[in-house]
Amino acid sequence: MAIAIATWFGCGYWPVGPGTAGSLAALVIAYFLASKAGWQPWYFAALAVALTPLGIWAATVTARESQSKDPSIVVVDEVLGQWITLVGALALNWKSWLAAFFLFRLFDIWKPPPVRSLEALPSGTGIVADDLMAGVYGALVLFLMGCFNLY
Repeated sequence: MAIAIATWFGCGYWPVGPGTAGSLAALVIAYFLASKAGWQPWYFAALAVALTPLGIWAATVTARESQSKDPSIVVVDEVLGQWITLVGALALNWKSWLAAFFLFRLFDIWKPPPVRSLEALPSGTGIVADDLMAGVYGALVLFLMGCFNLY
């Protein structure tokens, strides 16, 4: 079960850019919840916070079993970080969805301070925490973009 969650039900096995596949999967789920169930952006923060302990556990188990500090197959952290980024959206439309995706991927790859230093936290906590912080940065920029009517 831990590996299924950590790989976000197989997205982590995508051969090129598994983190991007995890982010896209998060957006597909979020889009469905927003369009079919009327979810608002802040609901995704609640979902990410609720699933973070499960994600840390799954990442810890998967890292231990793969004997790697941060295995590339673990993408639950990208899912949680992508959902955090959505919180900054003032409106959910194609522009904000696209901006949320690119902003999260930018901050996840770039890892500006303190994102990179969070990777040093032990086990799954470090695997997940850096992506949550990248999501916070993405949410802040997405919010500012909305304030300037850029989407």
